[in-house]
Amino acid sequence: MSLLEEMLDDQTAEPIHSFVSKSEKEIVGHVLFTSVTIKPAGESNDGATAHILATLAVTRELQGNGIGTQLVKEALLQLAAAGVQLVFVLGYPKYYSRFGFFPAGVRGFQAPYPIPEKNVDAWMVLQLQTHAVDSFEGTIQCCKALDHEKYWVE
Repeated sequence: MSLLEEMLDDQTAEPIHSFVSKSEKEIVGHVLFTSVTIKPAGESNDGATAHILATLAVTRELQGNGIGTQLVKEALLQLAAAGVQLVFVLGYPKYYSRFGFFPAGVRGFQAPYPIPEKNVDAWMVLQLQTHAVDSFEGTIQCCKALDHEKYWVE
């Protein structure tokens, strides 16, 4: 079973937000967001509505044509409209910064597993609601399917 299939079957990932891009007859892109919780270091947080972007895929032959960018932009708009406050991602800073993602660790958000120092900037957050980043901090707890150290190496 692939990671995507595991996450889609994982009740701890809910609510799940899945978005696709289609050509005439086939799916050419997909992005998945699963729910996360923020375990506070000290005092209890009031429970942020947060998700993690995992996974994003575009058909190899069509990569570089803006499909992934358009898919992520539209998905983030829909997540914001649904009341999601924060979105996390472990990915390429150069790519994800174009959407407004910035390093999460320096803002008090720790990944479920330690991120290697050389990749620390790959752990990022995006606030979809004003001041959401200032209202929460702690360690992110993902769904069971993502809760394996091998996924946090980047």
